[in-house]
Amino acid sequence: MAYRVLFATAEYTPLAKTGGLADVSTALTRYLHRHGHDVRVFVPLYRRIAEQKLPRWPVEFLQNLPMLIGGRELRWSVSTGPAPGSDLMLYYVECPELYDRPGVYTQDADEHVRFLLLTRASMEAAQRMGFAPHVFHCNDWHTAFGPLLLRTRYSWDRLFTATKTVLTIHNVGYQGTFAADRSGDLDLGSSSWLLHQDDLAAGRINTLKHGVMYADLVTTVSPTYAQEIGTPEYGFGLDPYLRARGDRLVGILNGVDYDDWDPATDRYLPTHFSPQDLTGKATLKRQLLERMGVPAKPDVPVIGLVTRLVAQKGIDLLPEALTDVVRANDVRFVALGSGERRYEEYLEWLQRAFPDKVVFHRGYSEELSHWIEAASDAFLMPSLYEPCGLNQMYSLKYGTVPIVRRTGGLADSVQMFDASTGRGTGILFDHYDANGVRWALQRMLALWRDPPSWRRMMLNGMAQDYSWEKQGALYLEQYARITGT
Repeated sequence: MAYRVLFATAEYTPLAKTGGLADVSTALTRYLHRHGHDVRVFVPLYRRIAEQKLPRWPVEFLQNLPMLIGGRELRWSVSTGPAPGSDLMLYYVECPELYDRPGVYTQDADEHVRFLLLTRASMEAAQRMGFAPHVFHCNDWHTAFGPLLLRTRYSWDRLFTATKTVLTIHNVGYQGTFAADRSGDLDLGSSSWLLHQDDLAAGRINTLKHGVMYADLVTTVSPTYAQEIGTPEYGFGLDPYLRARGDRLVGILNGVDYDDWDPATDRYLPTHFSPQDLTGKATLKRQLLERMGVPAKPDVPVIGLVTRLVAQKGIDLLPEALTDVVRANDVRFVALGSGERRYEEYLEWLQRAFPDKVVFHRGYSEELSHWIEAASDAFLMPSLYEPCGLNQMYSLKYGTVPIVRRTGGLADSVQMFDASTGRGTGILFDHYDANGVRWALQRMLALWRDPPSWRRMMLNGMAQDYSWEKQGALYLEQYARITGT
């Protein structure tokens, strides 16, 4: 069965990316296209995309169209062009009034309008194309009004009679809440009673909540995270609504695009390696440390960190735990990231305090992120919560032992190594505190001093398969389930 899929997303790599939403949107839609499904991907034409001068051309019958949102007339158009590195065609929603701004996201009062237009423009473009989707696949809060709009504003159109809706939650912590006095922006008319009335009375509208309430299927990005967000600890207030969905809430672990993340072919690396020949990894380790101005020793482990520097990522635990380990042991620590200033200041201090052991690169570099994954011996992810995570799966492929907290997708993709059996792929800790991180790092050092066990753990990780060929098929199973095809 070849599906027609209308796919709306706020991010698409490498065009506009702030997190895992971009990676999944890109990899999943490429998988669908590669397997013969007709997937139409709609993404805003942000300023940063327009400045990239990618090949694209206007869709003639989708130019300068009016859309009234809350009494404000906006004009939108659509252009199309191949996704970078693929022949999948992307559809760019153009509305300079909303998208010609410095960042992907803003703190502006009309932030919800920016993505309400994306959602509606996707549907109205489908109408003008005569494209009757089997599935309207919405992502995160940005397009979470899609299921409600389909059953209200667009219910008259027989084009959508058989369309089922999927909402994928990439991070339930971001819900798109705005003031109730802007409820008219949805223009639901007599269907306004379908909005969450208690929230309206409290003066707010929660976009993601409505997606959870009205989508035919809610997916999230790992089986463990699907369980966690049904609890008060991890549900950010949506847990009762998620629990109410029962078996219509499904966790599907994200896949990895091994075309981009494979040490045997990685385009960012001057030297490659594989499970059959690991010498290139040692070469890259030496080159990375020399490039960073840190003394390189082959018998000293390198611990990598590539992350957004925010509380969710467990950075709170590092000033106590990591500092102690670096002070007491001959190790190297290489970090890449940016975020909250307090965390940046800590890593800057750590580098000053241990200049022969620690390197911190503030910001983000795709090239450097690949280098750190490839050259490090271990990779640290002490997350408070992690819907899926991709870096631990990249690490496995690169023979870089993941050190992770047992939560979300980290728990689903890393298995604790047991030296007595030779089974397992990494190091997991349970308790979200400095002692947990300290224990995990000390366990890593103990295994490092046991080369046969370390090599076994590396090779176990490199043998794992988290490709989209496997994970994408699980989405197709769910498409079949909700459409009955």
